[in-house]
Amino acid sequence: MRSKPSDNGRRPAFAVEPGPGQESVWDYPRPPAIKRDPRTVEIKDGVALVARTTRSCKVMETASPPTFYIPRADVNLDLLVRVDDQTYCEWKGSASYWALACRPDVAVAWSYERPRSRFDMIKDFIAFYPGRVDCFLDGEPARTQAGRFYGGWITSEVVGPFKGEPGTGHW
Repeated sequence: MRSKPSDNGRRPAFAVEPGPGQESVWDYPRPPAIKRDPRTVEIKDGVALVARTTRSCKVMETASPPTFYIPRADVNLDLLVRVDDQTYCEWKGSASYWALACRPDVAVAWSYERPRSRFDMIKDFIAFYPGRVDCFLDGEPARTQAGRFYGGWITSEVVGPFKGEPGTGHW
């Protein structure tokens, strides 16, 4: 049985040690941190370019791979439609969801129309689920985070284990 994450600010013993150029998701804070990221983020549906930016916001929360939020100005909104679903995040507030117009039954993205003040930086930004659309960080395909709800981007720069994997329900 794995132990629970440490509350003393140190990485738990079960966490993977990051190598050169990598980050441990166990070094990310709770509540989440947010910062601008100048790398190229692309979202595609097959060959269709849904979004491309070098102005993303990276949200990092303990135990989860980072999530990248893209300015709406860099998203082809003609390819998206609103979905009636809504959820609530204790840190960011109420989330709205988006689907591809060609597949309106599957949410592929979410946004915070009126985020809590700490997350004003992501107002007018949209985040996408890897695995539901093709997500790329500087050309590297992002792998999806386990669990139906999570939208973290697993790339070669992050190590876990990640929230949502088998045996992580107690985190």
